[in-house]
Amino acid sequence: MEKGLVVITGASSGFGKEMARVFHDAGHPLLLIARRTELIEALNLDNVMIRKVDVTDADAFQSSVNEAVAQFGPVDLLINNAGVMLLGNIWNQDPQEWQTMINVNVSGVLNGTRSVIESMIERESGTIINISSIAGFKTFTNHAVYSATKYGVHALSETLRQEISGSNVRVLVLSPGAAETELLSHTSNQKIKDDYVVWKDTMGGYSMDPRHVANAALMMFSLPQEVSIRELVIAPTKQDN
Repeated sequence: MEKGLVVITGASSGFGKEMARVFHDAGHPLLLIARRTELIEALNLDNVMIRKVDVTDADAFQSSVNEAVAQFGPVDLLINNAGVMLLGNIWNQDPQEWQTMINVNVSGVLNGTRSVIESMIERESGTIINISSIAGFKTFTNHAVYSATKYGVHALSETLRQEISGSNVRVLVLSPGAAETELLSHTSNQKIKDDYVVWKDTMGGYSMDPRHVANAALMMFSLPQEVSIRELVIAPTKQDN
């Protein structure tokens, strides 16, 4: 059976890069979206369209999806994975960092969803997996704005699920805990970075391989269309919060 098109944002590193590998190995044609496309090209995947798109640019997002659909057919799965984590305290963090997180983590998810949702409803088939975070349902110090954006991802996902579940379209949330990705490197506060390293030592100095998150996404998608894992939380066993 021919596999359907999978769209993955933030596909150049971390969870997105591993998802690109996992879904490619599962036989799906891919539209891989990122700003650093050279890192995707280095993966040497076939049956793939790679596009340099900022997920905050709705028109560019839609254009890339339309192009991929013309080549590969309808989108079976959209993974809204692109995100930034700029940790800090509200009273001394640059407000531009707040806006960057809101734009990418929330507006990017909305732009991606809008680019595929009408077709999925019309076909009465399709899946959207929104990558959130443990910080999307519990709070951590230095995470106020980041958590606010991820709480937002949970809220918009659940609302959308209620609105379109009757059309047999799945809206799923995958919430990782601490993982070995580039997310922390986005943070400009060096003390927060240093404190994270100290905290990670409580887990043996290593958190979670992003490959496990990619495999979890494949598992959620691979279930029959009439079955939804509405939310899955995955974290290191030694992570105690």
